[in-house]
Amino acid sequence: MRRRSLLAAGGLAAAAALLPGRARAEEAVDVLLVLAVDVSRSIDEDEARLQREGYRAAMSDPKVVEALQGGILGAIAVTYVEWAGAEYQRQVLPWQRIGSQAEANRWSDMLAEAPRASLSWTSISAGIDFSVRMLAEAPFEGTRRVIDISGDGVNNSGGPVEAARDAAVAQGIVINGLPIMNDNPTFGRRLSIPLDRYYAESVIGGAGAFLVAAESFESFGVAVRRKLIREIAGAGGPVMNYA
Repeated sequence: MRRRSLLAAGGLAAAAALLPGRARAEEAVDVLLVLAVDVSRSIDEDEARLQREGYRAAMSDPKVVEALQGGILGAIAVTYVEWAGAEYQRQVLPWQRIGSQAEANRWSDMLAEAPRASLSWTSISAGIDFSVRMLAEAPFEGTRRVIDISGDGVNNSGGPVEAARDAAVAQGIVINGLPIMNDNPTFGRRLSIPLDRYYAESVIGGAGAFLVAAESFESFGVAVRRKLIREIAGAGGPVMNYA
């Protein structure tokens, strides 16, 4: 009888491990990271190219790979999301575990091949809400959950960004920011406050949240790399940084 009970228990455990969405031990990662990227029409084709190339180069950078391998579990899980107005958010690249240079290179190659859309408004709030859903659906278990928001303008579509941020933070999610300080954000409208300050006050949140501001799209890749290393390490430091 005892042997039969043990066999039954073992069978249940094996079946449970195969259930969709259930993270097995080998699927545990140090960080679940959503890269949430602005594709509103304030970002032209050249800027969009620099933005994509910045993420590709940063993720496959040996220093970033070294940082992610230095965690307790030696891997992260990443999904790449694009957002514009309140009506548009999409998951461009599905969740993928990255724990080696080869996996980082493969992710970079996949991003190069993914199509890109460009739409009108800027709804950071909807981008955050969508990213929270992506975290809930992740097929991995992370010791930390982080949303990385990058964009070149303020929230001008959908609900208040502060409400979306606060709801995410209440779930234990950290939101970091990567504002792009270009000369023509938000369809040419001048901002009432500098974009980095806006991100600091209204967008980022959670324990240890920070932002790295890119002074231009040309410096975007450097900012992404610096930001990824710090996010992966979970290191402290200044709330606002610049590249």
